[in-house]
Amino acid sequence: MADIAHGKKGADMAIASAETPPVSWRPFAEDAAGADALRRRIMDKLLHNVGKPPTAASERDWFVATALAVRDAVVGPWLDSTRRAAETGAKQVHYLSLEFLTGRLLSDAMGNLGLTGAVQEALAAVGVDAERLQEQEPDPALGNGGLGRLAACFMESMATLGIPAVGYGIRYEHGLFRQAFEDGEQIELPDDWLALGNPWEFARPEVAYTVGFGGEVRISEDAEGRARRVWEPAETLSAVAYDMPVIGGGGRHAATLRLWSARAGSPLHLEEFNRGDHVGALRDRVRLEAISRVLYPGDESPEGRELRLRQQFFFVTASLQDMLHRHLGLFGDARTLPDKAAVQLNDTHPALAVAELMRLLVDVHGMGWDEAWRTTVATVSYTNHTLMPEALETWPVPLMERLLPRHMEIIYRLNATHLEQVRERGLGDDAALAAASLIDEGHGRRVRMGHLAFVGSHAVNGVSALHTGLLGKTVFGDLDAVYPGRISNKTNGVTFRRWLHRANPGLTRLLVDALGPHVLRDGEALAGLAKHADDRGFQAAFAAQRRARKEALARFIADRAGVAVDPEALLDVQVKRIHEYKRQLLNILHAVATWHAVRDEPGRDWVPRVKLLAGKAAPGYRMAKHIIRLAHDVARTVNADPAVAGRLKLVFPPNYGVSLAELIIPAADLSEQISTAGMEASGTGNMKLALNGALTIGTLDGANVEIRQRVGAENFFLFGLTTEEVEARRARGLAAHDAVSASPTLARVLEDVGSGAFSPGDPHRYRGLVDALVERDPFMVAVDFDGYCAQQEAVDALWRDPARWWRMAVMNTAGVGWFSSDRTVAEYAAGIWRVPAGGA
Repeated sequence: MADIAHGKKGADMAIASAETPPVSWRPFAEDAAGADALRRRIMDKLLHNVGKPPTAASERDWFVATALAVRDAVVGPWLDSTRRAAETGAKQVHYLSLEFLTGRLLSDAMGNLGLTGAVQEALAAVGVDAERLQEQEPDPALGNGGLGRLAACFMESMATLGIPAVGYGIRYEHGLFRQAFEDGEQIELPDDWLALGNPWEFARPEVAYTVGFGGEVRISEDAEGRARRVWEPAETLSAVAYDMPVIGGGGRHAATLRLWSARAGSPLHLEEFNRGDHVGALRDRVRLEAISRVLYPGDESPEGRELRLRQQFFFVTASLQDMLHRHLGLFGDARTLPDKAAVQLNDTHPALAVAELMRLLVDVHGMGWDEAWRTTVATVSYTNHTLMPEALETWPVPLMERLLPRHMEIIYRLNATHLEQVRERGLGDDAALAAASLIDEGHGRRVRMGHLAFVGSHAVNGVSALHTGLLGKTVFGDLDAVYPGRISNKTNGVTFRRWLHRANPGLTRLLVDALGPHVLRDGEALAGLAKHADDRGFQAAFAAQRRARKEALARFIADRAGVAVDPEALLDVQVKRIHEYKRQLLNILHAVATWHAVRDEPGRDWVPRVKLLAGKAAPGYRMAKHIIRLAHDVARTVNADPAVAGRLKLVFPPNYGVSLAELIIPAADLSEQISTAGMEASGTGNMKLALNGALTIGTLDGANVEIRQRVGAENFFLFGLTTEEVEARRARGLAAHDAVSASPTLARVLEDVGSGAFSPGDPHRYRGLVDALVERDPFMVAVDFDGYCAQQEAVDALWRDPARWWRMAVMNTAGVGWFSSDRTVAEYAAGIWRVPAGGA
């Protein structure tokens, strides 16, 4: 299927075209003259783009005008970057991700261009508060959690390092749901982030590709008499491009985030409309365009599962068609694709790229099968983000055969060749073949997308040292034996420009004063902070900037959650997606144990503590939503109890996202990274919190292992079973009777929870949760409870010794400079993509 309305020299100038003209651009200077020029530019945008005079402009109007003015400063480096890539024939990275959790973009663009001060001054001159104005920008609802935030960090780092890159995803109209609470229960509301428009995007209606589903595959002859397979879809729609420039640190380079929107071929059936069937006339359009309506539609129904598969193929085929169109326009030969393009699959969601690239090369571009396979493998690489088999997507074969019949033919043929290689390796017994097959024959016949991504990639990477080591032993053990050397590690990182420089300007100023401005460009320069760790004056300054952030957070909590918290209290933070393996339940049970202890000894000198949890549960994940409700029920009881007043609070602010994280993370004293060992691939919240000086209480899971190594074991509160001990415990059985019997504290906590102490109106609400935990504890909540409580007591003891606490906080910031996404991306560039990294 060819693209529609996309000529060889079309208007897709924002990514790469040899015809892109040179652009001369100098950003506004950070001085009075620059601020004055920027003020005039903002006023012009307000008048001519927003259509409002200053006297009638709302805060939203001022935000749009400011964003458009700053966007003007981004366009020059963006077009320069794409022109240089085209002129030099540079290899380009194509990053395929179902999520891009970018957060608000104005602060990123201003910071990376060096315009923050000029914008503030320009707005102040017309009586507009720049900080309040930035709150008018919604978080683009394009992701769920760590996966999407990592993708956003990588795009910004690729731009910073001057790596030509396009990020491909879906322009979800509603994205992930907006979270609210009613009586402690999570309520999912549409997140209408596009309702007022998006000033950062450029619509590209002329960039559109045909996407097909269903139909049949027939055999025809080409001009040379050779038989070829032709897929004739039963229905088609268009993927239409929207581009957002991603400016890198220093403002010299920019990458492109290209998002696809689904458009039906016909807007309505006019005949039906004229007959009076106004709803029916739009039925097909609504059904087809549902693909880009919502991120992760509920998959409890067959229709929901089919929509998810449609989403994945939709963005994969549009992205690969776009890549090939550009490649052929610049280089003319699909056989050179591995030399000029790298396709990175961010998790299993884009795994259909393996089969689709084969289809495009063989069926559309006439390449021979073997050459197409060599080209595909040499072009594609795959990042795995999970060790949980249930999270490695599989799709029912009947659904795949109905929706993507040609792709199933390709997968069957690839599987036959792959299994022959398994036999050649001497691993051809029935059990080995079944484990290595791309088709799981034991669970209703399903296509294993993780296996497909692995077999179709030249490089497969994990995202922390522990995770990568386990990949070759667990979920991909059989494949690693067939394709040795394919797995490598690329430990995740985060962009310091957002998660330190912008989120925590007070700490950033302190770091620059202590280490010099080069610390803004070189994250590993943070190591020099260690020599200040014992300086009492520096400790006091470090504590003062933390106090300021806690005061700002306290105001937010009072406003949004209606709970008054003391900024002097120890702020204990667990912010992440709600999942049983992340063990928010363990944290809540500790809150109950602390409540008991304070009530038992009211005269003791307790360390005041605020426990803050935040995160969303997937709409269909009942246990995760039950845990959220338990947190609220416990909070309601604890926060209203005068016996613990001022000594313990529990808060759960709604709708956790990037902007809320930017408020919470710089204020945190204690970082809860307490997942069951061997289950968290990496984590990036652990890096952000440690970067801002929070101390970590955690298990030897994911990147916690490397964080502990780098900040020093003495600066980390370690507890819990190791990965090997978890496996041994599971081998003995999952019942937790012994752990509960051995812990009077835990037994008392579970009795209170199970008997309705926190849900008096519904005393049996949590009986099932407690019984299930005792009978089957796969996430080791009961087993690790006493060890966790012991380390929390160590936390309290340390908090009473401010000199030791702040020394450890400084050492955490000093030790995590390595966890920069610039370092991670540079490792991908050198070890997987084979592209040079320049730098701002």
